[in-house]
Amino acid sequence: MDRRENKKGNAQEILEGKIFALLAYLSVLCIIPLVFKKDNHFSLFHGKQGLIIFVGEVAVFILQIILGPWIWKLGMFALGIFSLIGIVAVLRDHYLKLPIIWDIAEKITL
Repeated sequence: MDRRENKKGNAQEILEGKIFALLAYLSVLCIIPLVFKKDNHFSLFHGKQGLIIFVGEVAVFILQIILGPWIWKLGMFALGIFSLIGIVAVLRDHYLKLPIIWDIAEKITL
């Protein structure tokens, strides 16, 4: 999506879903926008990405039991960077497709 289109075309929708979209990147809180604001495209967009990041965190937790603590540090660092980028995108009112994350998130139907 074009950034200019997002800023002008959906200003009211972005304003209404901004807090919920922000919660999407805070671990298990990603469920909140998916349940309470699934009619808002902005919060749903970020909620789906947040859900994939959360599932990744759970997977990293399981893998660190098998592979050791180094995978926890590496995985949580990478997922933390994705979450930070997502939070910045929400604060700037952008629909930002996170690499790898969005490819999986777009397949989710609610």
